[in-house]
Amino acid sequence: MSLRLPQDLGSSFFPDRANDAFNHEVLAEKAASLGRAGKKLAAKLALLSEAAEGADRAPLIQAAADAAHSYFVQRELCGLYSHQGIIDDYGIPREVLARMGAR
Repeated sequence: MSLRLPQDLGSSFFPDRANDAFNHEVLAEKAASLGRAGKKLAAKLALLSEAAEGADRAPLIQAAADAAHSYFVQRELCGLYSHQGIIDDYGIPREVLARMGAR
């Protein structure tokens, strides 16, 4: 007596579905993380813009530069490599961009 596997076994088992679900979760987390980083950048830039010109702005500039750096890194992890549009949209000042520098 020989044992024969069911013919529809291959069609009822979809290993790609599990992989697709995992990839969907990864993409969702990337998008959520990018959103959080963008909100943090916007908050730091708002604090910087509210600061008086004569006040000690160095800590605020550094905090905004750190947030911008984190946001740019997160964008690159999502496959978005052009930052000029974001710089324009958020209105990131040159002093913040200069403070980012190389790390």
